Amino acid sequence: MQISGSCHCGNISFLLTLEPGTVEIPARACSCSFCVKHGGVWTGSPTAKLQVRTRGPDQVNPYRFGTRTAEFHVCRQCGVVPVVTSTIGGRVHAVVSVNAMDDAAASLLRRSEASFDGEGEGERLERRARHWIADVHFVEPGITGSSAA
Repeated sequence: MQISGSCHCGNISFLLTLEPGTVEIPARACSCSFCVKHGGVWTGSPTAKLQVRTRGPDQVNPYRFGTRTAEFHVCRQCGVVPVVTSTIGGRVHAVVSVNAMDDAAASLLRRSEASFDGEGEGERLERRARHWIADVHFVEPGITGSSAA
């Protein structure tokens, strides 16, 4: 199953590929102050694949806070955060915003609350490595099929 998504203006877009036969998509509403203020509800799966494109990479603002181990990709044009990445052991992992998905059936979303308060940095990275998308490719503007992580 493939699901596309983007920020509001389309500067940052993604194509999420889930395993065939996927019957539900976990949608975790994070309780950190940044996600609460932005309505952050995220999904990821270690078996999924993610391709991220930016029309104007200079119009993407990377934002980090707290442990500074996650990078929120904020569109400078419209302010939407469609993708969050974390580099773990030299490999980029990611989650995508279910609110930025363009074509996911609402009936597939399994919403839940998520709180990571009290989690140490090592625990946080281990959790992300287990649950986030591990096959992440950034496609350069104007180049089809090329990727850089």
